[in-house]
Amino acid sequence: MCLFRHLSYVSFLLPIACLFGTSNQAIAQLSDCSPPRPGEYLLFVLTETTEEQQFLRRTLPKNITLQVCRYLGDTVTRVGGFRRLEDADRWGQFTNEIVGLYAAIAQPGTSGTSDRVTPPPTAPVYQPQALGTGYAVLVDYFNRPELAAQVQQALGRDVGLASYFSRSYLLAVHTQNESEANAILRQLSDRGLGAILVDSSRVILLSPSVSY
Repeated sequence: MCLFRHLSYVSFLLPIACLFGTSNQAIAQLSDCSPPRPGEYLLFVLTETTEEQQFLRRTLPKNITLQVCRYLGDTVTRVGGFRRLEDADRWGQFTNEIVGLYAAIAQPGTSGTSDRVTPPPTAPVYQPQALGTGYAVLVDYFNRPELAAQVQQALGRDVGLASYFSRSYLLAVHTQNESEANAILRQLSDRGLGAILVDSSRVILLSPSVSY
């Protein structure tokens, strides 16, 4: 039996027979998800609302191909173009653990799913809002989503997710204190984390905290 909404991401492969063997055209306003091309790994993310779809688009690099489609009676975002399992696995973990949306990997020719089942994560409430006046220290995580753990370790607390000029960043701090912002900037820069200091009035908060 194929279960999607009850599985959180645990680096498993969904069989193509499972993914595309069940179709309910009566409820499908969208087209069925296309299967992977030869040698391609796909990431399927459960995004049943427009807000979740927009949230996912904001948090993934613009060069990643996204398609909203249907499978197993659910609305999902098909994230394609991965040539290595490790790459799909890395972004799957990021989507599940940081973005907070259900994710699973699919590949042609797989024969079963993992029996490892964990409680589903709590999805973030998508309520983007301007940070307001002050200073924001941001960290670019693209291509290295595991950096969230390093930033959190360096600061000893949770970090947020924010958008700055249509790109998503980890939000290390938002403060009215310029000295505090500069101190955190130096702290992160000394660790090679690529932090930047910006005017927080230009930053949109996507999620106040991420978990990793």
